[in-house]
Amino acid sequence: MNKELVERIKANPKYTELITKRSSFAIKLAIFMLVVYYGFVLVIAFNKEFFATKVGEVMTVAWPIAVAIILIAFITTVIYVLRANSEFEDLEMSIKNDVKDIL
Repeated sequence: MNKELVERIKANPKYTELITKRSSFAIKLAIFMLVVYYGFVLVIAFNKEFFATKVGEVMTVAWPIAVAIILIAFITTVIYVLRANSEFEDLEMSIKNDVKDIL
């Protein structure tokens, strides 16, 4: 990539918007997942009895909650991918169209 192209992309206000929106969204999702995961770990550390509570004859409360955490992680990933494939990709294509004469 040549320097002129890099500088032109960096100078584009849409590039700044893309970086800001994408970073902000990724950080929010990461913080959400960390809260969910470490909340689970903290409950294990400080209230083991809660997770030891039986649900049915064999299963405890910990299993459905653990499965829910895995599902939440999957859903969070899907949410990011959907936004990346729509809003973020649209901004990226707009930036490419703005600088395509240099390519």
